Amino acid sequence: MVSWQSKVVNPILRFQVKRRLRKATSAAAVRKIFGARMPPPHGVSYRQDVVGGVVGEWVESQREAQGTMLYLHGGGYLACSPRTHRPLTAGFALRGMRVFAPDYRLAPENPFPAAVDDALAVYKGMLERGVFPAELVVCGDSAGGGLSLALILALKAAGLPLPASLQLFSPWTDLALTGGTLKTNFRSEVVLDAETLPLAASAYAVGADTVDPLISPLYGDLAGLPPMFIAASAVEILLDDSRRLAAHAGEAGVAVTLKIWDGMPHAWPLFQFLLPEGREALDEAAAFARRNFRA
Repeated sequence: MVSWQSKVVNPILRFQVKRRLRKATSAAAVRKIFGARMPPPHGVSYRQDVVGGVVGEWVESQREAQGTMLYLHGGGYLACSPRTHRPLTAGFALRGMRVFAPDYRLAPENPFPAAVDDALAVYKGMLERGVFPAELVVCGDSAGGGLSLALILALKAAGLPLPASLQLFSPWTDLALTGGTLKTNFRSEVVLDAETLPLAASAYAVGADTVDPLISPLYGDLAGLPPMFIAASAVEILLDDSRRLAAHAGEAGVAVTLKIWDGMPHAWPLFQFLLPEGREALDEAAAFARRNFRA
């Protein structure tokens, strides 16, 4: 059953975010829309650091860490930052993760492959600092989810050790924009606007082939990837990006868990301070990570 809180939040998001995105014609406009910072949970500390040459922040709680997480924020490759996504990173810190969230470079100033290069540099930097891949999880939402998967493909191609698992919330895995739910969920979606996504895709790809697996990891060779947890909303336009990814991963022999939630906004764990479903999704993702840490 959909919570009463989501029935309050969804109309607000539809008016405050989706309506404005439909009119957005530039990265600056998108950044203004997604620039709001939601209150993170209490009991968490933030420490600025540079890992692999990339600025970011460590997010930690007083709870003993059971593993380390590399968190890549969403925002269509155009917007947002570790600060905008503190509700998510803090939520994981409170669930036993030591989280590093890099402030990776954004388009259009820094188009593909800048974000992938930064994510790869951070991952290598974490290994150089002594983080064991068996105790490391990569996580991301929306574009950050796609970037997380692209990072894993880049690691695989480079012959580097892969993390213990991968968690993705409403991932954007197909910048070629071929998913059927872009049309069928056009009206039910409460955050994203399908007509704005080509702006973000073109600003990031800048003439590169959008089916390049490092741009659209849906089209990559997924064999050999670590266990994957995917959470998506039944009413979001990127639902097919998750469903097709889960299907392809399963066909490639990857242990994949796909959880589809009713009536949730895109990347709803960001609203976990309001939505019980957001907290539940974080609980499930953190539990999945713990189950897959290797001794």
